[in-house]
Amino acid sequence: MRVALAASLLATLLGACSQVATDLPPAPPVPEESPGANIKLPAYRVQVGDVLDIKLFLNPELNDEVTVRPDGMISTALAQDIPAFGRTPSEIAAELDQAYEKELKKPIGLSAPRVSVIVHTFAPNRIYVAGEVDRPGEFVTVGPNLTVSQAIARAGGVKLSGDRGHVFIIRRDQNDVPHLLAVNYLAIVNADNPAADVRLAQYDVVVVPRTGAYEAFAVWNQYVQQFMPVSWGFSYSVNPSVTTGR
Repeated sequence: MRVALAASLLATLLGACSQVATDLPPAPPVPEESPGANIKLPAYRVQVGDVLDIKLFLNPELNDEVTVRPDGMISTALAQDIPAFGRTPSEIAAELDQAYEKELKKPIGLSAPRVSVIVHTFAPNRIYVAGEVDRPGEFVTVGPNLTVSQAIARAGGVKLSGDRGHVFIIRRDQNDVPHLLAVNYLAIVNADNPAADVRLAQYDVVVVPRTGAYEAFAVWNQYVQQFMPVSWGFSYSVNPSVTTGR
């Protein structure tokens, strides 16, 4: 029985190995000097914890430095509770222009505002990996967010009990409502589809669930085997009268 089980496991592993693509182009001996330099990245959107410099070209006495609060707002000397989270610096500057113009039109004797918003300090990106990985937890990066494969690699890779075919992402929208998004992680590890290695968003949670087989084993071990031990071995005896011909 043990031999049959080992043979079955070996066949499964060989079958899994045979699924990996073998017609991939060879990697160049030397990588490009600046890979991705010509890629146009999306505009940066301000995050909670970012420090912004508010600059007024014509009225430098009103320059300010503010931090994006946990509620996503900023406040300056002349403008209160301006939404900043998830917006580009130019979008924030346009709203501040309007808010400052109302104040500066009063009899203060100042010129019309020309507001610029500069990100002085970037809050680090945070994503989370949970489930059947070696080192689940929070991962902090600076620069572009991690991709799915990078995040799972940071977490030490998927355990043998992990279900690579049903990895998913928990992502919250602008109203803080969580949504579940499927990830074709098998297409990544089998080299079937590079586009499946999607880039994560700030505060995403990547979840690697257990396989159904592992769940069944856990239930058996927890609720059955420890109370009703089952012996999978066998024994036999030899009759001496038969072996000796007597």
